[in-house]
Amino acid sequence: MIDLAGNMLAEAVAAGGGSWAIWAAPIGCGLAIIGAGLGIGWIGSKAVDAIARQPEAEGRIFMAMIVAASLVEGVTFFALIICFLTLYWLRS
Repeated sequence: MIDLAGNMLAEAVAAGGGSWAIWAAPIGCGLAIIGAGLGIGWIGSKAVDAIARQPEAEGRIFMAMIVAASLVEGVTFFALIICFLTLYWLRS
């Protein structure tokens, strides 16, 4: 997967699109962070609503919220790594 992305990136740079690719990586990084922030905020909001409706299920709701938030953070971390690798690949 990374080889395919690297080959596509190398072809884009060779075709003269290197300056656009340097701008695209930070923009993609920012969009990933914004999306993760919105997603985790939405998860927290819905969890608080659910706990307010059923206080006896607080433990299960809280654990489900933590699992969902960690999955969102994992995907965000992966997106950030890909963006940083793209920048590194362009610089070398």
